[in-house]
Amino acid sequence: MDFHYTVTTDKSIEEAINSLEQNLKEHKFGILWQLDLPEKLKDKGVEGFTTPYRVLEVCNPFEAARVLGRNELVGYFLPCKITVYESDGKTKIGLPKPTAMISLLDDTELKEIAIDIEKTLISVIDKSK
Repeated sequence: MDFHYTVTTDKSIEEAINSLEQNLKEHKFGILWQLDLPEKLKDKGVEGFTTPYRVLEVCNPFEAARVLGRNELVGYFLPCKITVYESDGKTKIGLPKPTAMISLLDDTELKEIAIDIEKTLISVIDKSK
């Protein structure tokens, strides 16, 4: 089982992020913040990593409260991350699979919730490409 789900799109990074934002809203998810990784590294004095790479922290507050209410250790995995980056001249959109992360806690109910969240986020990514 891969720990991630990644697709390639012909959209620019900005177009992909805009599409993600709209599609996430349809499922009551929002982008909490966005990290421009090369820019942040440059701000910290690290030159050389110039590949466009964004990390989006996304959250559905209702789902977050539900899983945290079951096990506070889930907070180690929250918020969910979606990355949008350039690789070999193409834009990629991906995420670490919630099921891969939550399986570390060995809780059947949490795994079922993670399956639903993962399906939702994968459908958002597919619709955004």
